[in-house]
Amino acid sequence: MGKLYFYYSAMNAGKSTTLLQSAHNYHERGMSTLLFCPQIDDRFGAPAINSRLGLKGKAILFDGEFDFYSYVENVLEKKTRTGRARGSGQLALRQHGF
Repeated sequence: MGKLYFYYSAMNAGKSTTLLQSAHNYHERGMSTLLFCPQIDDRFGAPAINSRLGLKGKAILFDGEFDFYSYVENVLEKKTRTGRARGSGQLALRQHGF
């Protein structure tokens, strides 16, 4: 079973850095991550999560109508069909920078 983590804190507290570091650590262990950011956050052009330290990660944009459950279900189904699923190592992370 995958997990959803939600971090919140004051600005400049390192939320994005922690998120990208966690995603990197999961990838090193052969696990997958999904990074989401709100569609209204267009500060960086392409859908991405950026930290002040220069770390960057591709993100999936979402809006008020986005169905997280269906999206993750489709990703897991696709990975299972292609043989790329690895146990319960799926992790969905959400970053919110407002």
